[in-house]
Amino acid sequence: MAPKQGDPAAYLLGSALAATINFPLWKAAAIGQSGFKHNFFAAFAPPYKGVAATMFGMTWARAAIFYVSDTGKASLSQSGVSMPVATALPAVTVSTIVQIINQPIVRGTVTLQDPACSHADLGAALSHIYKSRGLAGLWHGTSAGVLKTVPKYVTAIAVKDGVERQLPVPTASPGEAGHREQVLRRSAAKSVAAGIAGAALTNPLDVLRNEMFKTEQGPVATLRALLKSEGLAFVQRGMARNLVAVASPIAMTIFITDWIADARKEKRSADGGVGVV
Repeated sequence: MAPKQGDPAAYLLGSALAATINFPLWKAAAIGQSGFKHNFFAAFAPPYKGVAATMFGMTWARAAIFYVSDTGKASLSQSGVSMPVATALPAVTVSTIVQIINQPIVRGTVTLQDPACSHADLGAALSHIYKSRGLAGLWHGTSAGVLKTVPKYVTAIAVKDGVERQLPVPTASPGEAGHREQVLRRSAAKSVAAGIAGAALTNPLDVLRNEMFKTEQGPVATLRALLKSEGLAFVQRGMARNLVAVASPIAMTIFITDWIADARKEKRSADGGVGVV
């Protein structure tokens, strides 16, 4: 069961909880993909530099992507647009816009994860980048970021919707015995499938983007350097951690959003249609 259309609070809360729980995993993946020198276990441990900015960026970004994608798909399909286009167009548009807006946060927070980084916080990291590279430096890596983010979420959303269409619709109504179990079992299946598909596809682009942050080179030069030094093996760099760090928050965002939305729907039903909107 998808969240009630026009219920942005469920998307925002689901995204916020997923971002909070998964920050250590994101940190470990960022370190691994960037090739920073580190102790494996220390990658998951404090200090958590840039944690507030990272969680803020992840929260509003995922909430916006899933909310606009779901509501946009519903509106376009009702207008007679084919399902593949109705699914892809909102996801492509919103994930591109979100990535461009969020790029300075991504740029600075990934830089902070380098154990050798001397910057105390995100503001110091962004100030250093601006002074050394100018305004354009804050958006360095945007091309790789868009190439990574857009396919990831388009794939995740397409898989989520495809799996959801194949699963049995809950037979129990809100408030009836077994309803919550049916909804959450269905949500868990589509969430896991969407998270794994989105993460596996885009790992090479994560590596490319993070390497661009390290070297300050463009995407073509960075790709050539990666191929020269590592060959095609670079596509697997940090893959295991990325499957956890990316698949987990995507799956959690979808699952928790469904859980919150269903709870709110049950509350409205118990109140006779008058309740939380």
